[in-house]
Amino acid sequence: MQRHLISAADLTRDDAVLILDTAEEMARVADRPIKKLPTLRGRTVVNLFFEDSTRTRISFEAAEKRLSADVINFTAKGSSVSKGESLKDTAQTLEAMGVDAVVIRHSASGAPYRLATSGWIDAHVINAGDGTHQHPTQALLDAFTMRRRLVGRDAGLGKDLDGRRITLVGDILHSRVARSNVDLLHTLGAEVTLVAPPTLLPVGVESWPCEVSYDLDSTLTKSDAVMLLRVQRERMHAAFFPTEREYSRRYGLDGDRMAKMPDHAIVMHPGPMVRGMEITAEVADSDRCTVVEQVTNGVSVRMAVLYLLLGGNEPAVTHARPTEEK
Repeated sequence: MQRHLISAADLTRDDAVLILDTAEEMARVADRPIKKLPTLRGRTVVNLFFEDSTRTRISFEAAEKRLSADVINFTAKGSSVSKGESLKDTAQTLEAMGVDAVVIRHSASGAPYRLATSGWIDAHVINAGDGTHQHPTQALLDAFTMRRRLVGRDAGLGKDLDGRRITLVGDILHSRVARSNVDLLHTLGAEVTLVAPPTLLPVGVESWPCEVSYDLDSTLTKSDAVMLLRVQRERMHAAFFPTEREYSRRYGLDGDRMAKMPDHAIVMHPGPMVRGMEITAEVADSDRCTVVEQVTNGVSVRMAVLYLLLGGNEPAVTHARPTEEK
């Protein structure tokens, strides 16, 4: 593992599989009466959130506390940032307090990279989402969920997603989740297809390691997993499609469309869901939808990332590897 986790594109296949395998071991902690490990006892982790968040912040905090770390939660609202303090000054304040790791979410793309490479702070940096750039732990928990559902909990150990066909649908343009998933799933050997109206695809998407389609129905029959993405109105400053009804009719997933998917295929969503627009209540509440599983798996994956960055270089899980012939 590298010193920081800034982008899903920085992970090699072995890095990613190691994290997923370690997360599988961490998931077993949740089955214990006392859900605690002493791994990070005496270590201090700061959750530095400049953007509103519910799932990611609580998930990281739960992961840190289950590893016995000392946790400091920082939000921009009500802090010196609201008075004009810069990221540099905030980082140097944390450095003076002797923190060991910083989990940062920021509205500006590149802020975690800047923090990690500036020399302002000598701590591990984990990107919890920056602008429309990257959200690597979300991609990891999505891949973990796919591997569990499509390969198997125990059968998946040591394996990637080679040959699996994954479809991402919706607001690709503003989605750091889409960018992270395309990078990681390609590294893990999956075949990725993006489905969106032309106005919600970024410039240069043809250079991404994936296919692009404007027709959702044609991709559903050959998808192992379909991930719906929320239309991020808070990042939009123009009209990208005529009406919500029109968007839902072309790119929303309802019961009839879900019936076209293979029997083993799953429906995913990074949350928060807008029911009735990109996904209907029938689909969101079905057994094929993994939204709640993704939240549960997020804690295990973030425990694995923290463990590998701060706890040591050895994996928490071991499994027999075939002996190489000389």
